Amino acid sequence: MTPMMERNTLLDNLSALNYRRTADALAMWQGDAAAVNPNRLYEEYAPFLRLKTLNRIDREFKGISRQKVRHAFIDHYLQHALLPHETEMQTWMRGAAAVVNGQRIGFGNIIHWCQKACTHADRENLQKETGPLCKFFKPFALNYWEILLDILKNELGFDTYLAYCGDKKGIDYDFFCHELQRLLDETGPLYFNAMQAWVQNSFDLPLERLNRFDAIHLFGMRAFNGLFPGDALDHARTFLRKWRIDLDALEGLHLHTEKNDRKSDQAMSFLLRIPGDVHLVINPVGGWIDLETIWHELGHGLSAALTSPELPFIDRELATSYSLSESFAFLIQNIGLSLPFLRQFLDIPREEAHRLYYYKTLKDLALFRRYAAKLIAEHRMFHTGELADGEPYATTMQRHTGFYHQPESHLFDLVPEFYCLDYLLGWMGEAAMEAHLREHFGEAWMFSPGAGSRLKQWWLQGNRLDIFAFFEFNALGPLHADLLIKRWERVLGDRSK
Repeated sequence: MTPMMERNTLLDNLSALNYRRTADALAMWQGDAAAVNPNRLYEEYAPFLRLKTLNRIDREFKGISRQKVRHAFIDHYLQHALLPHETEMQTWMRGAAAVVNGQRIGFGNIIHWCQKACTHADRENLQKETGPLCKFFKPFALNYWEILLDILKNELGFDTYLAYCGDKKGIDYDFFCHELQRLLDETGPLYFNAMQAWVQNSFDLPLERLNRFDAIHLFGMRAFNGLFPGDALDHARTFLRKWRIDLDALEGLHLHTEKNDRKSDQAMSFLLRIPGDVHLVINPVGGWIDLETIWHELGHGLSAALTSPELPFIDRELATSYSLSESFAFLIQNIGLSLPFLRQFLDIPREEAHRLYYYKTLKDLALFRRYAAKLIAEHRMFHTGELADGEPYATTMQRHTGFYHQPESHLFDLVPEFYCLDYLLGWMGEAAMEAHLREHFGEAWMFSPGAGSRLKQWWLQGNRLDIFAFFEFNALGPLHADLLIKRWERVLGDRSK
């Protein structure tokens, strides 16, 4: 076999594995049976998932292509090794549930349950119920991480988890933790003044009395659902025609938005093939949370489905970080609760539109601070190697969000590969994109066909560049949080005094 044939075979195997794993995840997310038994997912690819394949990749590929292909392979290598442990933990957790007022609440349904009209007392009971469950499952979670860290060090040559994630994403985590700590300190007074007023008005309780489940309920924005006019997806269909995008005729984009008790309550995008086979799964609950959720996932889906099919596989489908996709997701999500959209498209009265936009902005600041605190806590956890101790996590989270977090839940709030930084960089990217579009197309840029054309030009580029290179190539300026801080201060400043 020639080197070119070997290279193509290697990429074909990665493409097939990506498709198989994502298709199975899609099926399970919708509550359907997986096409392949999870325990047999990698069975026929076992000869491929050996370290000699990694050596071939290092010989055959150069530069950014090597980084992408190398880590796409490592993803499957780790998944193959960890699958039995992950399957065992998921099997146990699938049957676990908290019981509040006689109602069983599964681990996967906690966010959805908290967003509904439960009481603070119910959420306190939920916290008491989930504590022992987290303690019971903690050995399973620790075992998973111990096996992963052992493989990274003894088989793949990464001394630490931080070194592995830094190599994969090209990120200096020490630098970003320092910068985000500075941002948390700078925005603290603005945030706590505004949040204390919001929770006092909403719950008639001080922030110190509230927990993470109360925050989830508050950020569901149910108090404003009386203003919401109709179906979030229908509004998206109508709006996107201004950009000459027909959601129902967009080849490759599949929307699964029907209400179904079998589906996961968490919205998710599944990119089986880019651009030809992209699926968005949403289990609607009604109101503003649906608009944010559906439009966020549309940001992921449109950027994938409108990627140039002429790009090679590596530039279409392989990415080591999803910060750029998150930028597009936040950009589309935020249109739906922008003042021009609320006033001109949804015809919300001026005072109510400004009130809704105020609390949406405060929610964004709260979530940004949550992810910044999570990054700092997770960085410390892996830097010290003290994965079993949840106290530093709980202390850090409460210090920067104001809401109590359970120490025993820290491993179940942990998303692999510091994905919270992907969100944070995505938020920074959204602010820069929004400023660029506003400068070129006006305050109501979202109604301009030119803005739609500019976005399509960006989406054509697929995963060819990471977020930093993308911003440089498209003259969007350096990536930083200054524009976000100015937004928060402009909107929240007067009302938080």
